[in-house]
Order: sequence, then structure tokens, then C-alpha cells
Amino acid sequence: MTARRIAPRIALYAILLVLAVLFVFPLLWTVVSSLKTEASIVSYPPRWIPEAPTLSNYATVLAKYPFLQWAANSVLIAGFSTLLVLALTSTAAYAFARLEFGGKKTIFALVVGMLLIPSQASVVPLFLMASALKLPAWIAIIVVAGANVTGVFILTSFFRTIPRELEEAAYIDGSSAVGIFARIVLPLSGAALSSVTILTFIANWNNFLWPLIVIREDWQKTLPVGIAQFMGGAGTNAQFQYGPSLAAACMAIIPSVAVFLAFQRNFVEGIANTGIKG
Repeated sequence: MTARRIAPRIALYAILLVLAVLFVFPLLWTVVSSLKTEASIVSYPPRWIPEAPTLSNYATVLAKYPFLQWAANSVLIAGFSTLLVLALTSTAAYAFARLEFGGKKTIFALVVGMLLIPSQASVVPLFLMASALKLPAWIAIIVVAGANVTGVFILTSFFRTIPRELEEAAYIDGSSAVGIFARIVLPLSGAALSSVTILTFIANWNNFLWPLIVIREDWQKTLPVGIAQFMGGAGTNAQFQYGPSLAAACMAIIPSVAVFLAFQRNFVEGIANTGIKG
């Protein structure tokens, strides 16, 4: 390999290394700082390695706040939201990808166009609708999460790559549209479904604004809303508590990482086959 070919590759690796450091540094600093005392965290100049690592911040979070209750709430809400999204988006995407009906292209364009609308713009009408229907807080959160445009787009794009010959052969054998969808399309779409699962779970796990608006009881709070108390947010009068907030953030990221690791094998393939790669 000549020097002319090696130089661009070295430059590319150097750029990727710098970007990796920029992305990883905040996470490492969060983990390290969660092992420091409050005085050490705010000290100047800052020290990378704590002189006396301590788990007191973690103990404070678990003892002073219902952290495990909030975590269980987040797991339930994110889990049921993900299941609802997979059920709704997969059926809608199959209709857009395979069925023929009037105005299909226009409806699909309108659905995809909703990606351009920020979620904050729909908070007021959603709240008025949930209030009029008298929906419980958790039900309101899960139902709203079911309207997942990203999942429809990803699965529609993936379903279109499945050879029609497989479905035609199933039709000849007497299978119905529902049978083909359940026995052929879904088993072949593991990569795309894994991508939707990861994106949906993480989005609902980190969801803050909508739960903050609809949840009123402390025992119903999700982790993002509960953790905001450590920083004096969510309508509390608490002072800034960097240590507990960093410790809570470190523990809160564990489920998201676990879900990603569980489905990462198919994640890249699912995204690459949906047209998102540009």
C-alpha cells in the first residue's frame, strides 16, 4: 500500500478518534463524577480521578428518593409503549407497502411529513384531548407514544425490499393476507423490528415533557421526571445536587444500554435497509 493511499486513511482514523473522544468524554466524566463528593465535583481546577471514590451519591439516591419505583414505572411505560408501537406501525407499514387503496401515496406522504412537526407543538391539543377523555396518566403516555411515524417509515421501507414472490407463493398455497403478514413478512423483518424496538424504547425511556405534564402523583413519575428533582426542576424547591443527579443518570442509562446490546446485531442492518442511510 502506497503512502498516497495510507495518508487519507490515517487522517480518517484520526478524525474518527477525535469524534469518539468528544462523544465518550461526557459519559466518562459523568461516571467518574458520580463517585466524587459534592465538594470535589464543584472544585476548581477539576480533577479527573477522585482522591477517595465513594458510593454515597448512589446510596443517597436509593435511600432518599423512590428511585426503584420510578425505574419500574419507566420500564412498564417504555415496554408497553414499545409493544403498542410495534403492533401499530407493523400493520400500518404492511398496508402502505403491499396493499392497494385509493390515496395511498398521499396518505403516506402526509404521515411521513409529520416527522417535520416538533412534538412540542402537539402538547396542548394532546393534553386537552386526554383531559376530555379523562385518561389516566400512564394510559395517556402510552397511547400518545403509539403514534410513531418513524416506525411506520422504517418498516414500510423494509417491507418493500421483501420479494413479492414469497407472498405470491403463499397466496397460491391458500394463505390469507393476515397469515402471510404473520408467518412470512414479520419473521423476515427481524432487523427492522429490532431497529424500531431500540429507537422506540430509548425515546420513551427518555421522554420528559409529556410525562411531566400529565403525571401528578409522585409514585407515578418516570425516571426523567423524578431525576429532575435532583437539579431543582419539575416544580420543586430543591437546590442543585450534582452528585445524586449524576449517580441517578448513571443508573438510568443501564436499561437503554441493555436494550441496545440485546438488539444491536440487527440494528445496523435494519437501518441500512430502510433508505435512511441517504
